[in-house]
Amino acid sequence: MTEQRIVVVQQQGSGDPKIRGIREHGRGMRIVKVVSIDEPLPEVLDEPEAYLPSDLEADLVLDFTRHPDLTWAVAELCRRRGIPVVASGKKIRVEGIFTPPT
Repeated sequence: MTEQRIVVVQQQGSGDPKIRGIREHGRGMRIVKVVSIDEPLPEVLDEPEAYLPSDLEADLVLDFTRHPDLTWAVAELCRRRGIPVVASGKKIRVEGIFTPPT
């Protein structure tokens, strides 16, 4: 069985509990990168892509960002690369983005 490569994008540690859970209990899953955005952000981000890696490679991205511009940028980046995204509790509608209720 091939290990599922996961990238987590978070703001101010918002994904830390999930990261710990995956590392402790996620059989067949490996977090290959954690993108942490920790600085305060303005209400509107003119270039949210600047906060994201351009070389994103994964089987799945978990989006724990709080800023709607970042969520949109993650969704668009992953859509272009064909990477599914789980963004729980978000109200974004982009192909390939799964937004289950929290």
